Amino acid sequence: MLRTMLKVGLTGGIGSGKSEASRRLSDRGAVVIDADRIAREVVEPGTEGLARVVAVFGDEVLRADGSLDRERLGAIVFSDSEKLAALNGIVHPLVGARVAELQDQAAEADEAAIVVYDVPLLVENNLAPMYDVVIVVDAADEVRLDRLTGARGMSEQDARARIAAQAAREDRLAVADIVIRNEGSLEELDARVDEVWAELSARRASRAR
Repeated sequence: MLRTMLKVGLTGGIGSGKSEASRRLSDRGAVVIDADRIAREVVEPGTEGLARVVAVFGDEVLRADGSLDRERLGAIVFSDSEKLAALNGIVHPLVGARVAELQDQAAEADEAAIVVYDVPLLVENNLAPMYDVVIVVDAADEVRLDRLTGARGMSEQDARARIAAQAAREDRLAVADIVIRNEGSLEELDARVDEVWAELSARRASRAR
């Protein structure tokens, strides 16, 4: 059933505009599996994931309502590689299991679907071989920094720490089959996504033959 499905890994550093590209691919017909959204789901109140996070990092990472204080947890882990690894060791297996479920559901609905896996840490976790095509949404580090400190309101220190905690831009580009440069307007992004969608559709058609 999975023979004609096209599995696309979509990644990009924080502030690159990956989520904008993901939304546009969804609008054009892709089935999008969002690893970030799933990562939030697996640590919602009452989940095994949240219990394990609290066991490692303490009650200080909880809000008054019992939900995870993602900002506080982020401030802890993004400045400490060992703590970040500990968090990833909890969350990533749970995310992987949920992604596998969603992939099976997509295959049952349409065996020739273009499934886009929106995975921020694709490079960091050496996941590129899992996909038929890897798309990297790319922007210069200084452009990303401006977006994070502007639209997202991060401090420059926090923004730089988060950029530094991820793979280098060069490492992402090294695994890319397709690059979406995103340093201009949303109209320019739309035009580039149209090109990319046409290429993905052609690849899917080739697999079906």
